[in-house]
Amino acid sequence: MTAPGVRVGVDVGGTFTDLVAWDATGRMSSLKVPTTPANPAGGVLNGLAAVARAVGHCASLAHGTTLVTNAIVERRVGAVGLITTRGFRDVLEIGRMNRPHLYRIDLPAKPEPLVPRRLRAEVGERVGPDGSVLAPLDLAEMPRIVERFRREGVESVAVCLLHAYANPAHEQALRLALAPHFPYVSVSSVINAEFREYERTCTTVLNAAVMPLAARYVDDLVARLDATTGAVPLHLLHSAGGMMSVDAARARPLTMAMSGPAAGVAAAAYLARTIDLTRALAFDMGGTTTDVCLITDGVPETARQRKLGDYPVRLAAVAVESIGAGGGSIAWVDAAGGLKVGPRSSGAMPGPACYGLGGTEPAVSDANLILGYLDPERIYGGSIRLDRGLAERALEPLRRRFGLSLLDAAHAVVEVANANMLRALRLVSVQRGYDLREFTLIAYGGAGPVHAGALARQAGIARIVVPAHSGAFSALGCLVSPLRYDAVQTHRMRLESWDRKIVADRFRALESQCLAPLLDEGHPAERVLLKRSADLRYAGQNYELEVDGADGAAEALRATFERRHRQLYGYATGESVECVNLRVTAQLVSDDVVLPPAAATGQARPVGELRAYFRDAGEVAMPRYERGALPAGQVVDGPALVEDEWSTTLVYRGQRCRADRLGNLVIEVDEGRGPS
Repeated sequence: MTAPGVRVGVDVGGTFTDLVAWDATGRMSSLKVPTTPANPAGGVLNGLAAVARAVGHCASLAHGTTLVTNAIVERRVGAVGLITTRGFRDVLEIGRMNRPHLYRIDLPAKPEPLVPRRLRAEVGERVGPDGSVLAPLDLAEMPRIVERFRREGVESVAVCLLHAYANPAHEQALRLALAPHFPYVSVSSVINAEFREYERTCTTVLNAAVMPLAARYVDDLVARLDATTGAVPLHLLHSAGGMMSVDAARARPLTMAMSGPAAGVAAAAYLARTIDLTRALAFDMGGTTTDVCLITDGVPETARQRKLGDYPVRLAAVAVESIGAGGGSIAWVDAAGGLKVGPRSSGAMPGPACYGLGGTEPAVSDANLILGYLDPERIYGGSIRLDRGLAERALEPLRRRFGLSLLDAAHAVVEVANANMLRALRLVSVQRGYDLREFTLIAYGGAGPVHAGALARQAGIARIVVPAHSGAFSALGCLVSPLRYDAVQTHRMRLESWDRKIVADRFRALESQCLAPLLDEGHPAERVLLKRSADLRYAGQNYELEVDGADGAAEALRATFERRHRQLYGYATGESVECVNLRVTAQLVSDDVVLPPAAATGQARPVGELRAYFRDAGEVAMPRYERGALPAGQVVDGPALVEDEWSTTLVYRGQRCRADRLGNLVIEVDEGRGPS
């Protein structure tokens, strides 16, 4: 019988499109279909057809995609024109003094400008940092600029005027003047109303660059959904881990960048709230990268600026650290003779050598197979059978180079990969003033559950959770993410002269901006949670800390700021503190998706065993369990493997694994024993 009201979350990856469906009876199911790179909407429609056959027709769709990120990284964007204040045409060229490769004189000091100089136009106008108009806007220059851009094939235009964050009137006038001539116009006062010209310009230009691509994809998806499934509510995931409307995605497509990692983090945060984890670390190890993020009280840490490709992007985003360490990461020897793993990856095609698809270089998955941590007899994802002989052949050159046994060479590859990932875990925790021993590791992704036990032991983490539906965890993140909108406005004021009335007026304007799309969709204001915060710093510092409760008294703000400053940097000076930016988040309160209880009953028995190698114990016989057969409460002592169609959970010696009431695997790490 078809279940009505099926809600679907979908995440479009490079190889597979993952879907999680939740129906009116509370049943949750997941599946994967191949991604169709030439036409990503096709993979989504194929997945929805599979969902319809399995559980019922889609009633609403929450969608995440790497389309925007990939387009920027691969520079698959159209020609963009930039209009800026006269005298500031070369902001993109000047950039910042930062040079990450200071001693690599063979590398360029700065990335290539996002817009070539011939497509950067100046216009007469000037606004001061307080918003006062110092020189009026000269619209008479626009016909010449429009003609020039059209002659160069410009499809989208970015407008970034000096101090437009303080007074957007000139940018809005330019927007109206450009609208009849160009289908896509992006203005900085809407995209990023903050000071710092270079970062604001980069963000506005990148948004303009992906507007045509994103609009075509969204319009195609909406049209095909209407034709096949009927008109269903569609929302898209943004980088802060919330959903937004189709109109918002068309206007600000850059916010969809990093939505892939954000979806997994959103699912991890939802799981942390569901099972009452006060502090957790999201650990997503896929084929190419590992993404980690800190979660406190069910809320992921956020960052306000990050690099995308070689360029700074300022938008609200979960604070994910990504490193080039995944199951497909290649092991190699550097010029000094040291063993390295990643960041280069074998990718989806040909993949690790053991996939038998043409790969010949040694990858982390090859090492795991040789060590007995993966089952060569199992068919993963319905199509992939691992070939141990090919893995051994790939690792043979490394074995000979270092004079090791094959098992020791494989163990070395895994240890180097683990060391890389351990640094990432410490980067988001220890280096931000947190104690790793207070955290639970939430491990997902195809390779995450294999490595989590070793990482937890080395980091001093006492507990690991491998979620149910871990193979499609990012799609689950789309399904459980609430509607959310963010707004920011630069507001410079020292706490000594803090005026709560002025600040309250600014906050109300930002709240109206965030509430508008939610109210337009018919959501009542009483179901919206509003959060106010401010970016504070010691006067003269270059960078800020975000502090909650910014509508309070100056003394309370200072105390909160200095407490956080002391946690991060070990000191607080007592010097003058200034506010730089005001921020508002509006989030729809909705927790109606509930994780269903596990279905397994009785006592699960091993379905076989593998010979596995551990440095401290040598070769041991390791039992294998089917994950779906484990009932709540059954304990599996390590070493053991718990397998499902898409991933393998390795329970190390000295660790105990049990399934909880929701089908999650909870691994308790014994600090006295474990992998070495």
